[in-house]
Amino acid sequence: MVDNYGIASEATAYKLEMKNIKLIKTAGLFLAAALLVTGCRKQPSVAPPPPNASAPAAATPELFHEAEGGAPVTGQTKYFKGSIGSAGDLQMKLTREGGNLKGTYFYQKIGTKIDLQGTIDKDGGLTLEEHDAGGKQTGVFKGLWKTDGDGLITIAGNWSAPSGEKKTAFSLHEEPIEFTGDVELVGKRIKETNKKLRYEIDVEYPQVSSTLDKRYEKFNQEAKNLVVKKIAAFKADMAKQAAEAEPTPEVDASAPGSDMSIGYTIKTARDDLISILFDVGGYYSGAAHPNSYTDVLNYDVKAGKVLKLADLFKPGAKYLQVLSAYSIKDLKRQSKDGSLPDDMIQSGAAPKAANYKSWAITKKGLEITFDAYQVGPYAAGAQTVVVPYLELKEIINPDGPLGLFSR
Repeated sequence: MVDNYGIASEATAYKLEMKNIKLIKTAGLFLAAALLVTGCRKQPSVAPPPPNASAPAAATPELFHEAEGGAPVTGQTKYFKGSIGSAGDLQMKLTREGGNLKGTYFYQKIGTKIDLQGTIDKDGGLTLEEHDAGGKQTGVFKGLWKTDGDGLITIAGNWSAPSGEKKTAFSLHEEPIEFTGDVELVGKRIKETNKKLRYEIDVEYPQVSSTLDKRYEKFNQEAKNLVVKKIAAFKADMAKQAAEAEPTPEVDASAPGSDMSIGYTIKTARDDLISILFDVGGYYSGAAHPNSYTDVLNYDVKAGKVLKLADLFKPGAKYLQVLSAYSIKDLKRQSKDGSLPDDMIQSGAAPKAANYKSWAITKKGLEITFDAYQVGPYAAGAQTVVVPYLELKEIINPDGPLGLFSR
């Protein structure tokens, strides 16, 4: 038996060792057997990782890292999201084979994929040349990758024309996408402007693309419906506000209009599970300050349904009490400067379902987001608590979506 790290367990190693000794004794090589036992105790054997073995959920495999012994990790495909200059809708896909890189990138508002080929050195310096459909080089990325605190990769540097002119800064961060086969997750965008009612809408939402696997079609519909309903509600508010407003001779063009924006963060994207956190922001003309809150879409691909928080735990488990106890303790730890009043923490993180509606599944634990005003004043903003799966192990449903993460 070999575990997901490629290291033989002690029990299995012991059995193999005893079997080898028995065979040697049978052959009459008692002295050799004794030497073998002594040698094995001094240097435990390490089995090589099986081909294409995937790391366990608790691990954080990193793009372009070197495996134990200095061998580069190859065949890994990673997905990135970021910006070039003021264009913040860039998505990139990269695969490494040895020191070579290959992939594509595109802008969401355009959608056309641009081919990439390049190299990466032992210090993390990378060069990616982009080419158009005819094979002509149209630009080059030069930058450096590094690992952030969550074990994900960031890449930053400059994009330029092939001649080295027209340099523009770019920045990319890895998304925790682990799909296999032909499955990809891409962002879609909805932008609208209404000059008469003086509002703007800028919304992004995720869609899974696959030519072979139709199981993601329902997820796509759920993700789109989530943002479309919010857009419809915002438009209804704008129409109502305009209808109830007192007629004025003219509108102050310098006054800010209303707006709505939605972005998303991928927390987990696997063949069987997708967890998305949406950040919803908006401003109503004349208000003192903008408003913001979070929403989530946690989808069980295998079961074909949107997950509820209760689906993660054993029937009858008092999960709200467990989450509340840990969250209150952690929020107080985060608020050493007193920015989160104790009474707001106790109320906003109390074991009530309404307080734990914004949750997401990550490799490190169950992430709970407390929106602005929930456990602190507006100035403190939203607060996040990650509850380690070890803290939830006794109540997690082993056959549910978190079963893999809690082993």
